Amino acid sequence: MFSTILFIIVVLYFSLLLAVAWYTGRNTTNESFFIGNRNSNWMLVAFGMIGTSLSGVTFISVPGTVLTNHFYYLQIVFGYLIGYAIIAFVLLPLYYKMQLTSIYYYLEKRFGIYAYKVGALFFILSRTVGATARLYLVINVLQLFVLNSFHVPFWVTAFIILLMILLYTFKGGVKTIVFTDTLQTTGMLIGLMVCIWYILNNGNGANANWESLRNHDYFEVFNTDIKSKTFFLKQIIGGAFITIAMTGLDQEMMQKNISVNTLKLSQRNMLSFSWVMAIVNGLFLLLGALLYLYSDTHNLALKGDDLFPTIALQHLPQWVAIIFVIALISALFPSADGALTALTSSFCIDILGIRKKEWTESKQMNVRKTIHILFAIIFMIAIGVFKAIDSKSIINIILDLAGYTYGPLLGLFAFGILTKRSIRDNASVIIICILAPILSYLITNHISAWTGGYQIGIELLLLNGLITFTGLFILSTNAK
Repeated sequence: MFSTILFIIVVLYFSLLLAVAWYTGRNTTNESFFIGNRNSNWMLVAFGMIGTSLSGVTFISVPGTVLTNHFYYLQIVFGYLIGYAIIAFVLLPLYYKMQLTSIYYYLEKRFGIYAYKVGALFFILSRTVGATARLYLVINVLQLFVLNSFHVPFWVTAFIILLMILLYTFKGGVKTIVFTDTLQTTGMLIGLMVCIWYILNNGNGANANWESLRNHDYFEVFNTDIKSKTFFLKQIIGGAFITIAMTGLDQEMMQKNISVNTLKLSQRNMLSFSWVMAIVNGLFLLLGALLYLYSDTHNLALKGDDLFPTIALQHLPQWVAIIFVIALISALFPSADGALTALTSSFCIDILGIRKKEWTESKQMNVRKTIHILFAIIFMIAIGVFKAIDSKSIINIILDLAGYTYGPLLGLFAFGILTKRSIRDNASVIIICILAPILSYLITNHISAWTGGYQIGIELLLLNGLITFTGLFILSTNAK
């Protein structure tokens, strides 16, 4: 009976999203799909970006890390604040000055067509892997705790969810996503607050639970072990560069920002969003500490990505479980719908170059719709790969993959912005951007033996970007 209620809620939620998509998708054009006609409300963009940035990975995985990593994740969050400020005052002025639809067009103006194409391809690879990893995590939770009881196969669940995402992003694109992400962020944050409130007041009451938490080391924020992957300086610096790369150099995230009418409002959006993100991440860590306290009290022996969904759906009252499911599916879609739209936009604009071709609006729209469907199919295949891997901590996989795939983008943009040098052979950019991740992988796997125990963690992105930057410098000349 309870599974039936949860299933009905999921169906109603999908129906609401389709209604919003229908309303916002009326009379849309390609310009609406790609950048929302540059007329998006900055407050809606800022609020909706919270859901996009957090996603189901934060919702499920971050609380699960508290047992082994305590509150070390806050070190990364402090780095995020630095990164968002750099985006607001360095990257956004550049994007608005050039009136970009795709941010990777900057690379063509600076280095030529090869840099432009390789930058776009690295984004497509990065966002496809990251978005499908996040999507798999939440689909798997819904499958295990809701749809298995109806004997629905995993592949059917994944197909239906991808179909729904495809349907409500098909016409409106960014114009629709600005509104649906706002709705979904609201659902996710309500679920977070309700779960914290209930678990905090469970058992002996809030005061007793706070006292129990003080007896644990969960609240430890800074790791001073310089050899550790979670050493505080590494995490703060790494967090800053992850934000610059995964937000400032990411077409999905910037596509929403540059849909705001003016630079000043877009900067206001970015700075407001950054502080709210810091607070929300802190609340997720607090939730993790409370969940582990609950698990210890009830002898559940849960950890990692299994912690939150198992407690919420099997040990808390049904009304809390219902709110959890609403929050979970709210966390599911913002990262997936935005990624599908951004990947379609980037492939059409950057790879196919449809804005430069003398095609009619109708032909451009038909091509764009075809690419949109193809990326949904690619998402389905990638979800199958993650199902085969079946990792218990998706967030670590995503951060590692981001280090390899966003590193060349970081190096390219940094070299373009910080120097005035020109690349002697533009085609060599491709070789550098392929070699940099390979060298980063080799260094990461051998540095512990070389240094007596030092481990590369979140700074992998910075290492990769630095190798790319160095390679570009070697193959460049002073601009005339």
